[in-house]
Amino acid sequence: METLPMTTAKSSERRGRSKQIHTSKPSVVLAFFSCLAWLYVAGRLWQDAENRTLLSNFLKKSMEQRPKVLTVEDKLMLLGCKDLERRIVEAEMDLTLAKSQGYLKNQLLQSGSSSGKKLLAVIGVYTGFGSHLNRNVYRGSWMPKGDALKKLEERGVVIRFVIGRSANRGDSLDRKIDAENRETKDFLILEGHEEAQEELPKKAKFFFSTAVQIWDAEFYVKVDDNIDLDLEGLIGLLDRSRGQESAYIGCMKSGDVVTEEGRQWYEPEWWKFGDGKSYFRHAAGSIFVLSRNLAQYININSASLKTYAHDDTSVGSWMMGVRATYKDDNRFCCSSINRGCRPLSRLLMPLNNNIIFAASHALIYCILWCGFCEVALDHSFQM
Repeated sequence: METLPMTTAKSSERRGRSKQIHTSKPSVVLAFFSCLAWLYVAGRLWQDAENRTLLSNFLKKSMEQRPKVLTVEDKLMLLGCKDLERRIVEAEMDLTLAKSQGYLKNQLLQSGSSSGKKLLAVIGVYTGFGSHLNRNVYRGSWMPKGDALKKLEERGVVIRFVIGRSANRGDSLDRKIDAENRETKDFLILEGHEEAQEELPKKAKFFFSTAVQIWDAEFYVKVDDNIDLDLEGLIGLLDRSRGQESAYIGCMKSGDVVTEEGRQWYEPEWWKFGDGKSYFRHAAGSIFVLSRNLAQYININSASLKTYAHDDTSVGSWMMGVRATYKDDNRFCCSSINRGCRPLSRLLMPLNNNIIFAASHALIYCILWCGFCEVALDHSFQM
């Protein structure tokens, strides 16, 4: 009977051990799954961190590219800029069309200068500050004055002395020209041009640009101040040439480019004319004619047109860039001897009756003076 408690104690110990062994297995399993869960969570957190980094970079880039929030003022400014851009494009298209059609709206107004009708010709006679006597001679010969000048304008021909302004604006030279113009009303004063010998090539740009804005004419004529013109012959020639577009009429010539500095007709930019150093064909500067569309071309492009040392070659270079119709007419030709222009035709007359009368008296005076000197010299030798 005493052996029973020992058996019971042993069985209790075995159950306790088996229970301990049985409870340790779930713990291991739970620990294993806990590790897996920890690894999974850590991996997701790592992946989420990378995703957040990528998303942050993407948002940053999109914020930089995305336009800012516009206020009402910004929106109105944006619409105004778009409208202005549209107007600029339309203006450029209109300007291109106007250039192609040769259209130019009158911008200058001069009292009594424009009658509103189409004229035959505008003749510009180049003059200078020291040419007052020459102008009086012209007014007494081929160029009408006073009422005769107005009647000529009614026939469709306008004649003006062309002159610029003094380098010292408003000085005595300018005041004398203004006073003479108030009396005779036969000047075209180029306000933007400085009247100087070195600025002479640019005078053509100012003359044609100003004339084509003031007068609506078929032709525009440039005349030097050292020729005597057959005005009726010129009017007849131009009247027969009506309707001729892109006409460039004159005594066409060419010649060698003067490369030696200090010589007459020296061309500072002689190297641009090539190895041959010969000028292109152009109208002589004494007198030449441009049709209306060519004068408009000069006006529209005056800011970009290149000038050379002489006005005739400058105008000739401009005509080479357009489809000008060259008309070589011998009636515009003359040979230059010193400052006088002696004609090869009836269009350019050498001298009028007043000049012939004055020249004959001067010649007689010189002959008498030389005869007196010769007599006095012989008398001195005899003594």
